[in-house]
Amino acid sequence: MLKLSRLTDYAVVVLARMGTAPEARQSAPDLAGRTGLAEPTVAKVLKILSGSGLVVGLRGARGGYVLARPLADISLTEVVTAFDGPIALTACVDGATGCCDTGGSCGMRGRWDPVNAAIRNALSGITIADLAAPPPVAFIPEAQIRLAAE
Repeated sequence: MLKLSRLTDYAVVVLARMGTAPEARQSAPDLAGRTGLAEPTVAKVLKILSGSGLVVGLRGARGGYVLARPLADISLTEVVTAFDGPIALTACVDGATGCCDTGGSCGMRGRWDPVNAAIRNALSGITIADLAAPPPVAFIPEAQIRLAAE
């Protein structure tokens, strides 16, 4: 199963919350209160986000964190890579060497590269703004509404 870490999930939650007031300086305690996440977890997430250039940490009495750029300019790939490392479905994608005992004789070597690239491209096409947006309202044709009411 392909699964992202909890910290990656929490990072999306924190970024989405920060996006509601993108120019405001936001502290870990404030974000923890508004997201329902534990303060130490939020502090850890913010430190990693800062280290990867997705947020900017400001020191001092009026310190806190601000988004480095709008959520629409932050791809899901950037967040995943910051927390989970490069996107790689198997140990031998993208020309990696020395990570498999059967690498020299494996008939699948290099075959996963297009699959890995497709997943990376799909994640790159999704921004944090896309994830933070309210879900679309389902369209229900008027005829179905009338039938349901009868």
